[in-house]
Amino acid sequence: MFRTLFLSLFIFGVLSCQNLEPRRPINKKKQVFLKESAKRNKNIIAIEQLLFRQAIEKEEKLSFENTPLGFWYAYQKNNTNSDGNYPKKGDRVTFKYRIEDLRDNLLYDEKELGDVSFFVDQEDLIPALREGVKYLRLGEIGVFLFPSYLCYGYQGDGEKIGINQPLRFTIELLKLEKN
Repeated sequence: MFRTLFLSLFIFGVLSCQNLEPRRPINKKKQVFLKESAKRNKNIIAIEQLLFRQAIEKEEKLSFENTPLGFWYAYQKNNTNSDGNYPKKGDRVTFKYRIEDLRDNLLYDEKELGDVSFFVDQEDLIPALREGVKYLRLGEIGVFLFPSYLCYGYQGDGEKIGINQPLRFTIELLKLEKN
């Protein structure tokens, strides 16, 4: 009895180990989705950069510069009397800002948004504002053209800002407290 059981387990073990097949991904649709999503996002970015170039061409008084993060900025009021310090991580900044679309339609003004005070790179704020204030010195006013992925992205704000909408921010740095 013991011998028969052992022999049958041995034969079963040998036969079951001969056909090893590599494991395949269970969900192939996920890979397709990610590739399509990446392609869609690249198209959105290309369209937004084209819209930025068109908006910049209409501006006669401002000289815009591009940043590595994909947004554009220009100084509406440049403070040459400043000590030259830009906000760094840990500094407390206070600023006011307004939001417009790329056709200069006002979406939110300074009164609606109020003054904002936060510690640079240490508090949660939309990436557009976190990055934009780093380009301003005390008393300067900057005009920023932000792509949607730095603003409200694919969700919008549910009110005035649509999905994947690039925006124009005007930011004035009111106070800079060094850490």
